[in-house]
Amino acid sequence: MAAFDDFMKLDIRVGTIVSAKPFEKARKPAYQLEVDFGEELGVKRSSAQITERYTPEELPGRQVLAVVNFPPRQIANFFSEVLVLGTYSEGGVVLITPDKRVKNGDRLG
Repeated sequence: MAAFDDFMKLDIRVGTIVSAKPFEKARKPAYQLEVDFGEELGVKRSSAQITERYTPEELPGRQVLAVVNFPPRQIANFFSEVLVLGTYSEGGVVLITPDKRVKNGDRLG
């Protein structure tokens, strides 16, 4: 069982997707995302398996939550720097988003 202190080790922040493109070299369908986390963290890259529910055209401008303190993970020729969060739902992954517009870099707390 996870302890509360384990949760507190995660740095989860709000960022705005600035670009999304198909990740052709991924084994499972995915997009390569660039997400702006504000002044402190800047723009980070992520591979996201969200192709069943989203098109690349509708993602820019959308705010998302992501874990920003995992080490980078290499997927094919791409380094994913953050883990964008979503729910495994019927019909595909649904992104976790704030219900109101907030500042990029805001922490989940």
